[in-house]
Amino acid sequence: MRVPEFLQSLTKNKPPLVVLLGTESALQQQALDALKALIPESEATMNFATYDMRQTPVAVALDDAASPPFFGDYREVVIQDPYFLTGEKATSKIVHDLDALTAYFKAPVDSTIMVLVASYAKLDERKRLTKALKKSAVVVDLAPLDERAAKTAVTNALRQQKINVTPDGIATLAQRSNANYSVMMAQLPKLSLYAASGATLDASAVSQLVPKQLSDRVFDLVSAVLARNVTEALSIYRDLLLQKEEPIRLNPLLISQFRLLLQVKILANKGYSQGSVAQTLKVHPYRVKLAWRSAERLNPTALRQAYLGLVDTEAGMKTGQVNKELAFELFVLQYAAKRN
Repeated sequence: MRVPEFLQSLTKNKPPLVVLLGTESALQQQALDALKALIPESEATMNFATYDMRQTPVAVALDDAASPPFFGDYREVVIQDPYFLTGEKATSKIVHDLDALTAYFKAPVDSTIMVLVASYAKLDERKRLTKALKKSAVVVDLAPLDERAAKTAVTNALRQQKINVTPDGIATLAQRSNANYSVMMAQLPKLSLYAASGATLDASAVSQLVPKQLSDRVFDLVSAVLARNVTEALSIYRDLLLQKEEPIRLNPLLISQFRLLLQVKILANKGYSQGSVAQTLKVHPYRVKLAWRSAERLNPTALRQAYLGLVDTEAGMKTGQVNKELAFELFVLQYAAKRN
């Protein structure tokens, strides 16, 4: 069940067991806010509690869940980070009574709304605990939205506030946010404030209000390197240094981007689609889309040369063989010279 459908269902009934499964933080917060609103504010002190499974035994949450609501109709118990539902090996010293939790899943208390916040891509379906949970619970899908769905959701959110956004405005917002729905939603307060007087959010307005993320700047830097545009590449790099970005942090990001370009180039040549590439590499579809566009016109030999050059640059940085600030500039100059 997706979030809009779940929110609509809450107007009709209050499920005793809910699993918020997925990594999209903005969707998770929307669901949590709606669930918390089910408990009147005047009753929340005694009837609402959150427990982190990294810090608290699940038995404590179960004791709370089994208690009748205090001068109210419902009690809500939120269980954060139930890692024992995944394949993760337990490293915590906290002992969880999973047998008791399994028994609760099989017969949840009607007057309690238990919410498990599972910020994971998936659960371990082989576990008896997970099977018992999924048999009784309402599972809310919080998987990351693709670019199209993210744009639509953000556009609808702005329209609900009676704010006009142009197609190029929403496209710019997606570009500046790597089409990450949670990142796009985080920009809404700023955009809403700008548009409060009736201004339209077009590409120009969004460009001024939403700064480029580091990943965008790295993408620009990669493009300049591949074009062997020394002036632009060094300008972007020095600008990042002025913004207090560390060379030892920037170089791995560049290596990661070149690796992605190489992987996309190889898989595309093997007949993979953009969607299958994203699934195979476990990379956000928007990043694959951008890499796909670039890789189409790039020479695989040049990509390989740049990738290996950056690997050597990082080795030089870490061993102290070259000055960290100058290492990348030296790489750019050497790489640009190879064309000649």
